[in-house]
Amino acid sequence: MRWRDLRRSQNVKDLRGGGGGTGLKLGLGGLIALAAAWFLGVDPRLVMGLLDTTGVGAGASAPASGPPSDDAGAFTTAVLGSTEDVWGALFNRAGSSYPPPVLVLFDNPQRTGCGTATSALGPFYCPADQGVYIDLNFFHQLAGQFGGPQDAARDDSFAKAYVIAHEVGHHVQTVTGISNQVLTRQSRASEAESNALQVRMELQADCFAGVWAHYARDRITEQDVRDALVAAAAVGDDMIQKKTQGYVVPESFTHGTSEQRQRWFTRGFQSGQVEACDTFGAASL
Repeated sequence: MRWRDLRRSQNVKDLRGGGGGTGLKLGLGGLIALAAAWFLGVDPRLVMGLLDTTGVGAGASAPASGPPSDDAGAFTTAVLGSTEDVWGALFNRAGSSYPPPVLVLFDNPQRTGCGTATSALGPFYCPADQGVYIDLNFFHQLAGQFGGPQDAARDDSFAKAYVIAHEVGHHVQTVTGISNQVLTRQSRASEAESNALQVRMELQADCFAGVWAHYARDRITEQDVRDALVAAAAVGDDMIQKKTQGYVVPESFTHGTSEQRQRWFTRGFQSGQVEACDTFGAASL
């Protein structure tokens, strides 16, 4: 992705290097479960049982630093800036304004509006403080253990851009009220119905990521798009279940299959239309 001349977002807090690691060690099964959580939008602390109720605003456990000076951090701020420009224009076209999220780079425990974030949890979106939290070191696991693109750990890997755009997609769902509508429906639904709604939620975030990529297409290559699709396939429900338990239970899906995730990203990418991402009205996913 050609990114060095992109506008850099000012909504980034770089809290890396502020303390020691958590010391948490996970086996392959645990790492795969975490991958499903952070990449597909489920609060990963629910997987780990680490949710606390004392969380405060984004990155509140340490002061914000200056803009990232390394390439990995600079790439992150450039991609976030691009999402701000794209979604800002789309919101303006619809007669409203886009309130961007804050993106927090961290590599040690941080308090958030959703609880305590640790490096083991990887990237996630917290609707309580509208923050995107990313540990860039986690992309080494994506490349080495989850079957993602082999260059996912590269400073400017498009797999990282895809993850950022997916989490921003959840932010769009939050600020437009989609998330609250889904949560209301889920509160009255059976477990199976709630899971099905969550699948549609995650696939829509993937489609929104594709919409962003559509408007950034003059800066990305065919290989970039392939990397995004490989990353999406690596964390489909069917792929995760095969790796963790050796068989697939479709009624327990909460994120969509590898094929569905690829399909909805592609739909957003090809159309560039928010309306094309109506997963809740789609008869077939």
